[in-house]
Amino acid sequence: MKKQLTTLLLLLTLAVPSFAAEFKKTLNTIELLDNDTVVFLGDSITHQCLYTQYVEDYFYTRYPNRRVNFHNAGVGGDQAIDTLIRFDDDVAKFKPKYVTVLIGMNDGHYTGFEHEIFNTYKKNMTKLLDKITAINATAILMTPTMYDLRPALMEQNWVEPLRANNIHYNAVLAFFGAWVRQQANERGLGFANMYEPLNRITREQRKTDPEFTMIEDAVHPGPDGQLVMALALLKDINANPIVSTIDIVRKDNRWLTKADNGRLANVSTEKIGFTFTANSLPWLVPDEAALGYKITNAGHKMSRETIRVTSLTSGDYKLQIDGTTVGTYSHLQLSAGIELQENKNTPQYAQAMKVAMLNKRRNDEALRPMRDLWVELKVGHHLLAGSEELDDESEELLEEFDPKEFKEWEAKFPKKVAALLKKAKQLEDKIYQLNKPKPHEYKIVSAR
Repeated sequence: MKKQLTTLLLLLTLAVPSFAAEFKKTLNTIELLDNDTVVFLGDSITHQCLYTQYVEDYFYTRYPNRRVNFHNAGVGGDQAIDTLIRFDDDVAKFKPKYVTVLIGMNDGHYTGFEHEIFNTYKKNMTKLLDKITAINATAILMTPTMYDLRPALMEQNWVEPLRANNIHYNAVLAFFGAWVRQQANERGLGFANMYEPLNRITREQRKTDPEFTMIEDAVHPGPDGQLVMALALLKDINANPIVSTIDIVRKDNRWLTKADNGRLANVSTEKIGFTFTANSLPWLVPDEAALGYKITNAGHKMSRETIRVTSLTSGDYKLQIDGTTVGTYSHLQLSAGIELQENKNTPQYAQAMKVAMLNKRRNDEALRPMRDLWVELKVGHHLLAGSEELDDESEELLEEFDPKEFKEWEAKFPKKVAALLKKAKQLEDKIYQLNKPKPHEYKIVSAR
């Protein structure tokens, strides 16, 4: 008997390595090279062209010489099954290296947890992930975002049954997100947690402001919430947080200067002066998301542009860039390091903000209108099919719907989309002309 137990234990021990070898490594970071493509696949939250825009801003400024292509494939109202229908034309066509997937808000049907609903989501998401794998792309799965019940409860027009149905919906989304994380782990895919930071920051802010929300309609995060999402995605793919670093130290009455992610020239060893050309610009976003940028400390976390000077005589010093004083700092502050990414007086800030604003125009004038066309296409197909699941609003549309007119519109759809993609490309060309870092002259002088 003892010999049999020993043999059994030996067999179990030998079986463990074989079983463990089947697990895949978790995707830790992504590698985007020149001409690689990222597709942002999602529902109306992606269709808003905000978190996607802010992620684009990061890559435009952090890697100005690397032409990465971005395609927004968000369609309002989409569930996982809808992404399968348009996959070939809206995802595979662009030959992506990575596909971010933010689907789930609509799949729970805005009600309490039901196994049948969840199983449908699971089935269609599994098909979607298999499709992404089949085109040799890697998925980056993102949890559904936060359903903020508080603004829903404050809305006077909500009827009681609707309030009751939605009361636990944020918890339902948490469950969906847990399954998404499990899929990312099992398949070795990328993963970004959108749910946690939105809920955590909302809770923190409500300690002082009980009516605080970043999701005014309970579902769609505004610009501040979408900045939280962009930062979460960048952090979870381990994006590089450093713009540039300049270190200056005194040695034998001479000033020695060292820089990371940039080039130094015309260095003065007797006084603190040099020309510096960074490889990157700071990551900035339009003012619409300024609060989100501030409360997440996004600049420090993902856009550090640092200058550090040690061994200065006690006192205050002016930092001058291109002859303009951008700030006055004590020797202690300079020794600890000054972060410049949010300093509106620097020429780098001005240049990076122009990039962000031009990309905002690209999204507002080309990408969002293109996504609107995809919504029209989907609604038209639903009306054409006479779906039994049409809501009251769609029923009203059905009464006015003309199948012949829709067919004529649909025939023009590819050209309309192509025209907007062309416009987006033209604006992106301008971004890549604008985003190249320039040489700047630095001086540190006594403020006396």
